[in-house]
Amino acid sequence: MLKWSALFLIFAVIAGILGFFSIVVSIAATIAKILFVIFLVLFVISLFTGRRRVS
Repeated sequence: MLKWSALFLIFAVIAGILGFFSIVVSIAATIAKILFVIFLVLFVISLFTGRRRVS
């Protein structure tokens, strides 16, 4: 999932730099933001519920 969020984030930045249509930029940026937030939420959850070693 991190790969997808990074990919859409890079796409949004490149589209913004090259001056593509504002619709394409806004869609790519929105997808990147949503995937990034999902990744962060899952990361925080995995920190608290991760596997613990049993010795």
